[in-house]
Amino acid sequence: MSATPRLSPAQEDVVRRWFPGVAVIADLSWGLTDTVVLHVRYAEGESIIKAAGSGNHHIGREIAAHEQWTTPWREVGRCARLLYVDRDQNMLATSYLPGTLVKDHPAADDADTYRQAGELLATFHAQQCTVSQDHESRMDAHSIAWLDSDHRIDAVTETRLRDAIARHPHEPVELVPTHGDWQPRNWLTHEAQVTVLDLGRADWRPALTDLARLARQEWQGRPDLEAAFLSGYGSDPREPAAWQRTLLREAIGTAVWAYRVGDETFEAQGHQMIAQALEIG
Repeated sequence: MSATPRLSPAQEDVVRRWFPGVAVIADLSWGLTDTVVLHVRYAEGESIIKAAGSGNHHIGREIAAHEQWTTPWREVGRCARLLYVDRDQNMLATSYLPGTLVKDHPAADDADTYRQAGELLATFHAQQCTVSQDHESRMDAHSIAWLDSDHRIDAVTETRLRDAIARHPHEPVELVPTHGDWQPRNWLTHEAQVTVLDLGRADWRPALTDLARLARQEWQGRPDLEAAFLSGYGSDPREPAAWQRTLLREAIGTAVWAYRVGDETFEAQGHQMIAQALEIG
């Protein structure tokens, strides 16, 4: 493998140890964070390698999700297998999944894609359940921390957001394994089947949180896609008050994170999400 500028020398050594004679097919990194995603070929086949700096928590979350929660998907060929892990270098390697990203593909407008996505998410959520006494307070504290950091939310809107958060109840809530970024950019389509990518945000959360990004993107003006998803999922987990809190937190995080990484398009989406969340609040 020739030198890859975004991998450290120690990480390059790990890749060579895992896959002697490896060749990089494509760099699939987004470039917004320090996460490196490489599609590689080696003697026995192809793999996806992910690596990041020591302060990046997404790799650790993805490793934990593969180790604890992906069995229902792996058993039906709907997600990759974890091949190698190096926690010291913050790296992992998985098997390669064939297919095309659903985002910007005709499958993104196909109701059956969303039915399958609903079914896959339901199996993921159904594996375990726990009750948290402090989840709601922790999530509100996280939103306040976003607002305390640098952002471009105007002062009047920021005050409304803080006031809304201050009114949130902090009751016990059921948590399940969640993907954390459930949307077409993290799904592949191959031979009319949907498969799953990127578990870097997987964590214990209320089930409804995995519907938030779809609701503010793909389902806007497309009730048929929403209905297909809920048909596959088997129910609608969105209790109205909890849903409003979720959309508010998601909107704040989107606007502030996007500003932090310099993604102006995503930041604008975050500001639109804030306006929508305040309107329904």
